[in-house]
Amino acid sequence: MILGDITRASAASAAGNRATLDDLFRRALMRHPQTIALADPPNRESFTDGAPRRLTYLEADRVIFAIAARLRRLGLQTDAIVGIQLPNTVESVLMLLGTLRAGMIAVPLPMLWRKADAVAALGRVGAKALVTTSHIGAAAHCDLAMQVAAELFPIRYVGGFGNNLPDGVVPFEDLFNSGKLDPLPAIERAGNPAAHLAVVTFDVTPQGLTPVARNHMELIAGGLSVFLESRAEQDHGVLSAIPVSSFAGIALSVVPWLLTGGTLALHQPFDPAFFAAQSREHRSETMVLPGQLVARLAEAGHFTKDDSAKCIVGLWRAPERLAANAPWRETAGLLDVLAFGEIGLLAARRGTNGKPAQIGFGPIGAPRGSPNAMLVADVAPTDAGTIALRGPMVPSHAFPPGAERSQLPHLKIDRDGFIDTGYTCRSERDTRALVVTGPPAGIVGVGGYRFLLREVTTAVEGVEPGGTFAALPDAITGYRLAGSAPDRATLRQKLGALGLNPLVSGAFRERGAANAA
Repeated sequence: MILGDITRASAASAAGNRATLDDLFRRALMRHPQTIALADPPNRESFTDGAPRRLTYLEADRVIFAIAARLRRLGLQTDAIVGIQLPNTVESVLMLLGTLRAGMIAVPLPMLWRKADAVAALGRVGAKALVTTSHIGAAAHCDLAMQVAAELFPIRYVGGFGNNLPDGVVPFEDLFNSGKLDPLPAIERAGNPAAHLAVVTFDVTPQGLTPVARNHMELIAGGLSVFLESRAEQDHGVLSAIPVSSFAGIALSVVPWLLTGGTLALHQPFDPAFFAAQSREHRSETMVLPGQLVARLAEAGHFTKDDSAKCIVGLWRAPERLAANAPWRETAGLLDVLAFGEIGLLAARRGTNGKPAQIGFGPIGAPRGSPNAMLVADVAPTDAGTIALRGPMVPSHAFPPGAERSQLPHLKIDRDGFIDTGYTCRSERDTRALVVTGPPAGIVGVGGYRFLLREVTTAVEGVEPGGTFAALPDAITGYRLAGSAPDRATLRQKLGALGLNPLVSGAFRERGAANAA
């Protein structure tokens, strides 16, 4: 499936106008086949099955090939849509690349999604398979995936990593130790392979859950903007606490790793002690973290002068909070990345004064200030006082095809290629710098999980007329959820039965338990 050729010359030349994510992996494989490519969190066994894995590029390539071959052997065809819900372990990256090598479309889902979110999302895009793991923490994800498949007729297969999988789940764990590999048929496609649809993620807009589709060039352009602005060098390692279940996760973790050809060490968010241990073990030059945690980790001494980190990448999923962030005084550079949902991101390295860099309206290049900067985005104000984006990383088509002619939530792209992010802004009178002032109306974000407040409020009132639900601002998570009901325990059970996110049901814990947590 071709989803819009990017014709801007600067993006095409910089991102390799025919390169796919698999091509980037193969290039790294050819240079350093025995280099460690992927490393698991050291505390992996505390949240999912299996001891921590460390795979060389050669070993990772074999698993990627095996995943692609198994998907094909199941009878899934080119451009079949494969849902993926995995923790931040090596399987998440291998499954993403394996799906793409099979000529299929990867649809990564956030770890915290439960049945309601997954059914709504996968139903919109017509997924044919869903691959997950035995469990993430206390949640039995294979069981959840089987429930999702029971709701969605098009899903033909549920696959799983891990042990003791339920009946009916196709095992993928054996692919790490498989002997003879199934053959992989050639993928027949017309046109530029990099222009084909690769990944679909999901945004939450005021209209509802919205699919956001990107081809390889758009994904690489987003990651390349971060790579260039971070000043990473070849063979640099990346330690990332951002899962690959979003555009930001892929652009900040997977693409820079593939461009450097070093080691990608994954951290399951978030344990400061284990993160420090990984930092010491891998000595990664680039560390990718939630933006609001960076200052706190610096205060705790995580980025000392003898640390190997050369650049800290802070992801701001609530970009309106960046302006109030304290100046950066550490030796390692700090790169702020403002994420505007799934539509696009803007990366800017802090200067010598340690303050967040100023971003203005108009074309944005990377690296900033370079005469050879690559165009990464064009920023414009809307009549409603919000920010609109276009550029090499910004989607150029609504998805699924024809969605723009329906009443369902979809990306609205104007005739000039701009998409309104819904984030409100103002322009500084003296400097003309852009300041993000608020998120899209009615949308609540807790970490990487976003939802419409009215939908959750309606669900709560539907099962418990006396129940109330509120989202309160929080400096770390973005929002803190709180709820009240005459019978909290019963309401939690009812919300869980509806398949709502555990953050929502957790808002109705008894006050003593909530405070203890």
